[in-house]
Amino acid sequence: MTTIAGLASGSGRTLLHLADRRPGGAALGVVVTDDPDAAILGRAADRGVETVVVERAARMEAAEYDRRLLQALAEYDVDLVGLDGFDTEPSATFLEEAPLTIDAHSSLLPAFPVSQPVRAALEAGVSVTGSTVHLVRASSASVRADQNGDIPPILTQEAVPVYADDDHASLQERVRTQAKQKAYSRAVRLLAEGRVTVTDAAGQADVSNEGDDGGHADVSIEGDHGGRFPARRMLSEDRGRALRYGENPHQDAALYVDATATEASVVHADQLNPGAKALSYNNYNDGAAALDLIAEFSAPAAAVIKHTNPAGCAVADSLADAYDRALATDEKSAFGGVVSLNRPCDRATAERVVETFKEAVVAPGYSAAALAVLRQEDDLRVLDVGEIDPRAGGLVEKPIAGGRLVQDRDVTAPDPEELEVVTEREPTAAERETMAFAWRTIKHVKSNAIVFAAGTETVGIGMGQVSRVDAVSLAAMKAENDAEGKDAEGAVMASDAFFPFRDGIDEAATAGIEAVVQPGGSVNDDAVIEAADEHGMAMAFTGTRAFRHD
Repeated sequence: MTTIAGLASGSGRTLLHLADRRPGGAALGVVVTDDPDAAILGRAADRGVETVVVERAARMEAAEYDRRLLQALAEYDVDLVGLDGFDTEPSATFLEEAPLTIDAHSSLLPAFPVSQPVRAALEAGVSVTGSTVHLVRASSASVRADQNGDIPPILTQEAVPVYADDDHASLQERVRTQAKQKAYSRAVRLLAEGRVTVTDAAGQADVSNEGDDGGHADVSIEGDHGGRFPARRMLSEDRGRALRYGENPHQDAALYVDATATEASVVHADQLNPGAKALSYNNYNDGAAALDLIAEFSAPAAAVIKHTNPAGCAVADSLADAYDRALATDEKSAFGGVVSLNRPCDRATAERVVETFKEAVVAPGYSAAALAVLRQEDDLRVLDVGEIDPRAGGLVEKPIAGGRLVQDRDVTAPDPEELEVVTEREPTAAERETMAFAWRTIKHVKSNAIVFAAGTETVGIGMGQVSRVDAVSLAAMKAENDAEGKDAEGAVMASDAFFPFRDGIDEAATAGIEAVVQPGGSVNDDAVIEAADEHGMAMAFTGTRAFRHD
């Protein structure tokens, strides 16, 4: 375990943040201050951290004071010294004998290497500043001097924006809480994990505070490289617009925009119905889900999305027919949903869309006749997202408390001819095509997910269940009760993950399912396959699952 000695003259809030968070398992072992009235003393004691006061007498030479500091630290087994607003700057005497010592500067070095960096950033009118955590080297000029000197070796940096209405107090608080504490915690974690290598100008390992005669050194961090999942990320997005509210009226919300995005999106879409209200949080969420689904298909396709789940999806020879078939899956649930189309919307399709209430339409363009029809609906948002290309293999992410999950986007699309058939009965060519369609659709259904499909249209969808057999039952119920002009008899069933037991297959057989596509991989695969054979079903494995939890 890495033990830190913290040196502070005031509140030492960054050191206390380290004590609370223990990055990399590091612990704040002792706090040393030069002020017997320093606020950090009581706060550290409340956390069970030992404290020492080493006062500096008037006219005491720096070397003498630093020897007293070293004597105080000698009573403790510390691995790292962290400075946090320590008024007495350590001299060469201290640094030559102390463990590796780090400090934070309230700017993005080499910018503003002065004693008042936050004020300097405001006066310079910069739009971004931040904090730098660096090694303290005996041979380096202090970054707290009001002059440019050698910049000490940098461990980490964090940036924050500077707003037009910022004053010194507001910006300093943002730098401390959003930049300094984060950068300091990251630096301590990297040091505690043994991932930092310090070398001198000759390339030799140097774990002291001395540096070489010129004060030059290099810091390298193991694993700190680029690639798809870099060790560190810095995100920069601009607020595009304030939203009326979030998912619910009591939640405030805003939309932040990635100006570098090039693929079709509802964020950058033109809203073509001037009478409609601005998009809400839920409209954006559903619109994005609708667009992601419809981008799966190259032939004319339509989908209706409700609460980010498809109420229905279909591919057909014409856009209007595709919409009709998608809507017919579950017109009841489609009420108030978002329609997505992968072709420019024509008049025939528009006329069908406005027959029942919808929140929004998402398409790569609209004919003049279609716009005339859609604009008759005052509350209908009409979004032109531009050309829709198949989604590329990028990253998708989800913020969670304390961090952010990042993963590859799921762009898998099984070739119908390469599915692994595991039953006695081979699927027909038509069933293989339906399996491929159902798999592209099920990727956009919340797990546990089941899709019943016939041809290239959905028949019944079971989503968001905690039991897979319940998802099958839900899809069967929706097909029987809510699908118009179609049913599950002779349909194909897709499952986003393997069947743990044969009960899901038995339930599907009762509904009339004749073919199944699923990932496979269960310890009970043999029993599941046996059930399919008993019911005369064809079953194929994809080898990959398609969970979607958001």
